[in-house]
Amino acid sequence: AELRKASKRLSCHKRYKIQKKIREHHRKVRKEAKKRGHKKPKKDPGIPSAAPFKEELLREAEQRKQRLEELKQKQKLNRQKEHEKKRKLEAKKNAATIKEKGEGKESSGKSKGKTKKLPNKNSKKSFCRELMKVLEASDVVLEVLDARDPMGCRCPQLEQAVTCSGGNKKLLLVLNKIDLVPKDNIEKWLNYLKKEFPTVAFKSATVMKDKTMVQATKRRARVDFSETTQYFGSKCLLKLLQEYGKTQDKAIQVGVVGFPNVGKSSIINSLKGKRACNVGLARGVTKSMQTVQLDKQTKMLDSPSIIADPSNSALALALRSVIDPEGSDSAGVLEGVNAIINHCSKQQVMMHYNIPDFRDPEEFLSLLAQKRGMLKKGGVPDIENMAKLVLCDWTGARIKYYSQPPGFQKPPPYLTEQKIAEMQEGFNLNNLEQENSTTVQALKHPSPASSIAFQSAGMTNGTIEENKVIEEGSEWGNMETSKEEEEEEEEDEEEEEFTESDDDDEDDVEEDDGVKEVTRKAKPGKQQGTPTDSKEQRAGNERSRSLSFSLDKPANEDDAYDFNTDYV
Repeated sequence: AELRKASKRLSCHKRYKIQKKIREHHRKVRKEAKKRGHKKPKKDPGIPSAAPFKEELLREAEQRKQRLEELKQKQKLNRQKEHEKKRKLEAKKNAATIKEKGEGKESSGKSKGKTKKLPNKNSKKSFCRELMKVLEASDVVLEVLDARDPMGCRCPQLEQAVTCSGGNKKLLLVLNKIDLVPKDNIEKWLNYLKKEFPTVAFKSATVMKDKTMVQATKRRARVDFSETTQYFGSKCLLKLLQEYGKTQDKAIQVGVVGFPNVGKSSIINSLKGKRACNVGLARGVTKSMQTVQLDKQTKMLDSPSIIADPSNSALALALRSVIDPEGSDSAGVLEGVNAIINHCSKQQVMMHYNIPDFRDPEEFLSLLAQKRGMLKKGGVPDIENMAKLVLCDWTGARIKYYSQPPGFQKPPPYLTEQKIAEMQEGFNLNNLEQENSTTVQALKHPSPASSIAFQSAGMTNGTIEENKVIEEGSEWGNMETSKEEEEEEEEDEEEEEFTESDDDDEDDVEEDDGVKEVTRKAKPGKQQGTPTDSKEQRAGNERSRSLSFSLDKPANEDDAYDFNTDYV
């Protein structure tokens, strides 16, 4: 309902007061005018009747007036002629430009198939291109792993590309976020990973101090940045890189790579000691290669995230931030939460969220929604939004969970003993082990009782080659592109990737808070995607059917009109 306009009525006291002030003002103005006196403009007295040659003088005055009028008309005509000339010239120029444009369109139409449009910086292909630039330019590659699930953050395609490049490249593993994992678990993972690659324990600063932050601390004395601004392991990593640079007798370039939300840019900021790269929880913050000079001998290269392959399990896709809580549909988010809860210790999940026993993930979400007051109309728990919050907690740094390393050490097939020795060559491993132990001892770790035991899904397959990327209809979630650019990119992608089809499917493009979603209306059982990924579609359909969640009806069933119930 529209709000009524505010009433303009005043109280009598206020109205009389205003009228009194107006009267006083008018009185004051009249008094000042009276003091100044009223000066009327003097009239032209004209020629007195007694003056000699009166008629001749009047005739001369009339002739003067006529001459002035004639001059004015001539000037007016000249101006009109000039305006007409200018209009004709502009018309000729416009006609010439229109002809040139028409010829240009014809020539561009002929050469359209030969020429290609410039690539979009926000596409997955562009991300892969920038990642390959970083890998080619780097002497040392740092693969950043989340200490809560180190095995799930490893990408075999990336490791194989670095180890088999043959350019004397080195690969180091950086175990980040060690403050979220129990101490014993960190030591187990360090012992496991150091047998394959040199591994550095690290805790990056999530917030770097700058001028704005100092001002905020002055205004608000209660703000405490002690935990977020502290970083550990930077001295160890810097020392390791500097020693390797001395052995090479040249300035080295260090590339930082990894999956989304593992802390790549935060590590560079911690090494630099100030905010040099933009950081954020959302994926796609770093869109191109960025260089940060640490010292004369070391240059850091920040890279976009590795794109996870869609053929990975639902658990890997959920934790590697491929399922976007804001942009994805509710089915994908619910499937990711379902996989996470099924791979965790039920008792520890109940203790962490402080909820009673539950039978399945759907009941878990409904209990949590009731506890936090996330209810729909009629008191129904809002399961979809609750699932988005839970997924954000698990992909961010709020939940403290840990996974156990495999019981049997089996290196990947591309990692032979010779390759392991090559990767470890040039680094002081004994010194590295001592520095890691001091870093682990200096930090405050959570106890196993306060953390959630988690079963990892193993290594996550990634796509690093540009020609193997399959572009989807929906691009990255937090990318700020204009509507016109998005529409043009979509048209070009459809022309390149999709052939003309005879079915009557329609594409509905919806844009919400800068997020673009393309949903394809199709028959039940079909999902959007390219014709090449039919196997992935079937796998996705099977996973969605196995969900125990009771989702809403599809839009086609809701919008269907029943003519039998129409009133006559």
